[in-house]
Order: sequence, then C-alpha cells, then structure tokens
Amino acid sequence: MATIKDTAENIFQRAKLLYFEQAQKISKNEVKLKKLMDSASEKLHKFSSNPQVVEMIGHVDVLFRMIRAHVNGTYKGFSAKSLGMMVLGLVYFVTPVDLIPDFIPVIGYVDDLTVLLAVIKTLQSDIQKFVHWEQSYK
Repeated sequence: MATIKDTAENIFQRAKLLYFEQAQKISKNEVKLKKLMDSASEKLHKFSSNPQVVEMIGHVDVLFRMIRAHVNGTYKGFSAKSLGMMVLGLVYFVTPVDLIPDFIPVIGYVDDLTVLLAVIKTLQSDIQKFVHWEQSYK
C-alpha cells in the first residue's frame, strides 16, 4: 500500500516528466517568467484565507524573490537546474488541467501544493543560502 509520502513523490516525478522541459524554456525568458509569477501570485491570493495556503505563500514568496534576484543579476548562487525546478513548481501550480484538475473541489489543488512543497524541499539548501545572502545583502 502506497503511503502519502510515496504518493507525493509520484506526483512530483510525474510533474517533472510533464513540465520540466517547458519550465526550462520559460526560465530563459524574462517576460514569460514575469507572466508566470503574476499568474501564480493571483492564484495564491485567491486562497489566502486558507490556513494551509497562508504558510505556502511565504515559501512561494521566497521562490519569487530568488527568481527576481537571479533575473536582475543580483544573485547567481543557484544553478540553471534549480531555477528550472522553481519554474516547474510555478508552472504546475498555475496549470488548471494537470494530474488532478483544479476544477475538482478541494482535491484539485492538493497536487499543486504537493508539487510546490516538493520543489521547496528539493531546493531547501539553495533557499537557505539565498535567505542568508538576502539578509546580509540588506
């Protein structure tokens, strides 16, 4: 019997197969990156009253700051692959028809949040380095 952890890993692996190539292309285009971050921000804002999503907003905000700092050239402390993973999480999050379509009440967003959490977990070291850099940069 599959555990929740196994299911989450399976969702993340399938998301990578489906969207990593698209995410890599978007990560090389500033206009598309901005549009993606705007779409993700709008979607997160719709659920800002949900306690589980409130915590997620803080994590996604760090990803936004990392992407902006990378695009601006102020921070180059992570690889193109890491940038692609950040973009993958956002692409999956904003795509309405994915492994569990968003129009299905309640569970339609579970896979989106699962993929975002998996990206954040995967990039934890990059995130910690960035936050440390950001605090010393200010």
